[in-house]
Amino acid sequence: MGFDMTKLVPLDHAFYGIIPGAGSTLVGKVALPVTFGTRDNYRTESIIFEVALFETSYHAILGRPALAKFMAITNHTYLLLKMPAPNGVLSIRGDIQTSHSCETENINTAEAMERSNNQALVAQAAKALTMDQLQKPSNDSGSQLHPDSQTKAIILSDNHPDKTVLIRADLDSA
Repeated sequence: MGFDMTKLVPLDHAFYGIIPGAGSTLVGKVALPVTFGTRDNYRTESIIFEVALFETSYHAILGRPALAKFMAITNHTYLLLKMPAPNGVLSIRGDIQTSHSCETENINTAEAMERSNNQALVAQAAKALTMDQLQKPSNDSGSQLHPDSQTKAIILSDNHPDKTVLIRADLDSA
């Protein structure tokens, strides 16, 4: 069954919260029928999906409006979704191994995207630098740090007199 792009209603706002640190402009929204259950006991409702173009381990995410429409109750600990249907309660169970794999894939995708974005920003910033800015300063330029005259060295341990810390000269060492 293919997706009919003519049913897609354009949107112009951003979508956040699926991939950590990343957002996406929505392509549009579409109402699609969603069915849960078996041939003997099923439930179908029309759900509005917001369509975004980004890589994730999820194909669709049902939010609170969809769960409310189905009058569904979720239990995340047991990966269980229950809802009323014409011939009794429907119980849809998730698989913990599949869930863990999807979450791991989602985290890896987010981290890869973050690294890629950071690398692009560094490359862009490097292109804007002049040759003078790219030169490493020499050590004889006097840029090394020296203790201020208003500081004093305190020995951290009698067993290691070479390990010291600088504190303000007017502070007590005790």
